[in-house]
Amino acid sequence: MTEPQEERQKMLYGIDDIPPPLQTMVLGLQHYLTMFGSTLAIPLILAGPLGITDPVEKGWLIATMFFVSGITTFIQTTWGNRLPIVQGGTFSFLAPTIAICSMASLSASGWEVRMQQVQGAIIAGSLVEIIIGASGLVGKMMRFVGPITIAPTIALIGLALFKFGAPTAGSHWPIGGLTIILIILFSQYLGKKNRLFEGYPILLAILGAWVVAGIFTMMGVFPEGHPSHTSLETVKNSPWLRIPYPFQWGIPQFGLAALVGMLAGYIASMVESVGDYFACARLSGAPKPDSRTINRGITFEGIGCLIAGVIGTGNGTTSYSENIGAIGLTRVGARRVVQAGALIMIVLGTVSKFGALFTSIPSPIVGGMYCAMFGMIASVGLSNLQFVDLNSARNLFILGFAFFMGLSVPEYFASNPLVFGASLNWVADILNTLGSTGMAVGAAIALFLDNTIPGTDEERGLVAWEQQ
Repeated sequence: MTEPQEERQKMLYGIDDIPPPLQTMVLGLQHYLTMFGSTLAIPLILAGPLGITDPVEKGWLIATMFFVSGITTFIQTTWGNRLPIVQGGTFSFLAPTIAICSMASLSASGWEVRMQQVQGAIIAGSLVEIIIGASGLVGKMMRFVGPITIAPTIALIGLALFKFGAPTAGSHWPIGGLTIILIILFSQYLGKKNRLFEGYPILLAILGAWVVAGIFTMMGVFPEGHPSHTSLETVKNSPWLRIPYPFQWGIPQFGLAALVGMLAGYIASMVESVGDYFACARLSGAPKPDSRTINRGITFEGIGCLIAGVIGTGNGTTSYSENIGAIGLTRVGARRVVQAGALIMIVLGTVSKFGALFTSIPSPIVGGMYCAMFGMIASVGLSNLQFVDLNSARNLFILGFAFFMGLSVPEYFASNPLVFGASLNWVADILNTLGSTGMAVGAAIALFLDNTIPGTDEERGLVAWEQQ
């Protein structure tokens, strides 16, 4: 009996099964709840670098993220790789996006200028991803990208965002600390005892701390202006319906420097997604993805990023590993369930009050969420080192150098940006954007050294990685 056949026997609903309508909707919503925290975190992070201060506009950005997530999930599961896998925002794009925003100057038009430059980079990068997927270059690229490259690339996504963690949570430690404690309690101590805590530790922690902040706000302990003050005024001021539409923030602006910086995020996203395809297929009882399935999946992820760039999420889309874990927990791998969840997200993304509700989350709670989530991203990157020989001086040098430079070089560029003559401004822009993106620095160093310094496939972790 083959492995997929064994998995199908364990499943309550296999990939092609269609559960009853009500159950399909409930299970579909559950899939999106598992990645709710991640999807919410991205627009909340981006609001600062983009310069969005109006809570109503921040709510529009949140709603747009969910709206696009629903659209891209539906097209991926229907015409793409057709696996029951959710598409949503990617943390891989955060570092280059923040670098682009720091280089972009705000004009009288406000934050939309930065958004337009980010959109241009995402749209241009999406065309590159579409070409890579449609031409079958994914497999050829993967030959050069091993765990020694992936580990610092992914880990630096989380580590580079350390400035958003404790400083934000520490704006009021009683509530920020409570959020961190609840996340640890629900995910690590109670998760193994109760499936509710195992499935939604981030969401439950946010709700718990949010309720506490709301109670103290009503008691007058947290007056207006206090970091933990909770107000639903933004929800009242937001219209009920607002459908996100193409170029809602203006016409995208294209720049070579922004594109080059964003490509590092695309490469990390593609590599991560290929691994997600195999994990999703295995847990849902689908056949092992062949090269055609992988190429089609990456092609449609590129199409999803194109849609995200055109509509303006300030981010791209990638496959979410959170919903793959939900498949393992629920033993429901039906494609129709994920499609139902996608339709729910499309509808919720048109309800402005839905997005506005989450702008009322106090910043210390958001900071507490960052501390846990970004630390987890860093550890996911480090987990790739399980395949590598860590007794090898070669590997230790590459990893240490890539990590250190990925953290150190952006600090240098922040205080010493390159300035060339007027005719070479475009070169300075490219180098400044790359140098300010720790993930790109670490990935470039690790990729170059791992493929040029002599080492066996076993030493580099390629054999164990391929088997996994």
